[in-house]
Amino acid sequence: MGRGLFQIFYTIFAGVKQTIDLESCTLAVCEIARQAGTYIKGERQKFSLESVERKHAHDYVSYVDKGSERLIVSALRELLPEAGFITEEGTAEAEPAQGMCWVVDPLDGTTNFIHQYAPYAVSIALLQGKEILIGVVYEICADECFYAWKGGGAYLSVSDKCKVISEKLKVSSQQIQDALICLQLPYNSEAYKPVIKHLIDQLYGNVGSIRACGSAAMALCQVAAGRLDGYAEQYIGQWDYMAGSLIVTEAGGMVTDYNGSTDFTQGNSVVATNGLIQQDILKVIGETKNKQI
Repeated sequence: MGRGLFQIFYTIFAGVKQTIDLESCTLAVCEIARQAGTYIKGERQKFSLESVERKHAHDYVSYVDKGSERLIVSALRELLPEAGFITEEGTAEAEPAQGMCWVVDPLDGTTNFIHQYAPYAVSIALLQGKEILIGVVYEICADECFYAWKGGGAYLSVSDKCKVISEKLKVSSQQIQDALICLQLPYNSEAYKPVIKHLIDQLYGNVGSIRACGSAAMALCQVAAGRLDGYAEQYIGQWDYMAGSLIVTEAGGMVTDYNGSTDFTQGNSVVATNGLIQQDILKVIGETKNKQI
């Protein structure tokens, strides 16, 4: 992983130029994500359904989500004190749109976690304005760490006994007729039900197959790894997709919102593919415009 043009990023805080080595910072974030994953794995062994809280209908949170977030925020503050935060559970004060901030999902796939159903993951991104600089997703059950920094490529790190092995990620080359597509089911069911019905109606039988995995962050990483060929979901938060989106693009894929715009970081929808089938998926999504409530 040689040092490329984009690995060193310069920014201004209070009139002072600071130099950030994106590669080194990314690897440090990987360790933070793994530490949070170790905490989550340990708590899963003694987890009780009585500790689950309901944020909205079918949208759950537990002390594990909040504990993981506090651990991550504390470590990231030490790593980059100048950066603010956008976090799912709100344990850190939200950062205004300008400036550099961490976007944190301390446990993506909480419903999966509650049911001991893989995958569930820690997702951490570093954002400046609308530009994603770092993306790290650690899948706890399989002990897989997906990571990328702007201009540096995307990688998968796995533990092999006492050493860590990393491999570069590359999206698939499947065309739409053979594509494995992930269509997630967001919590906003009433608004999204007409859309998902149309997507399934148009894609089922015309693509290789359709799946749902229960974790937006991991669906994106599976696209980056070439395990999935495409993924689409709406009504999700920035913390769900920010890290994984960079990993997809650095692996050679394409990410847009449901309108086909690559300016998606402030929105709530994501379409991620190997690039070859992006327009196929967007065409079907475009047909759903008048179906949404």
